[in-house]
Amino acid sequence: MRISVQAEDFDLATELSGFGRTPNTGATVSFTGLVRDDRGALQHMEIEHYPGMCEAAISQIAQEAANRWALTDCLVIHRFGRLVPGEQIMMVATAARHRSEAFAAAEFLMDYLKSRAPFWKKEVTREGAEWVAAKDSDENALTRW
Repeated sequence: MRISVQAEDFDLATELSGFGRTPNTGATVSFTGLVRDDRGALQHMEIEHYPGMCEAAISQIAQEAANRWALTDCLVIHRFGRLVPGEQIMMVATAARHRSEAFAAAEFLMDYLKSRAPFWKKEVTREGAEWVAAKDSDENALTRW
């Protein structure tokens, strides 16, 4: 299992090279989130976190996913700092014996990262800056777990 909270961009091919390659792994799933500009006005997003606390919180939920779905490997990368639309913001990769477990664990981790991980996001447009509030749909997604 590897958790990384970093300012630097990451290369998907490098991160996934060899990921989950064990004799008892039958499936790997990966997801990459990008900074999107829903209204056509986003200049950039600023993501803040508390170093140490953030990694510990993500590690704890990743361990829960690993135990719950018997993962053979797990990777979570989340970026912080200044990001522009189209840039990679995060990735999750899971490996398990069967695809259903790998998909479920990946979705669980993505839902957690979206609504509970200790990150603060500010959207900066030409009109000013605004902190991103939690969405009811993101909170509701957690109820299935």
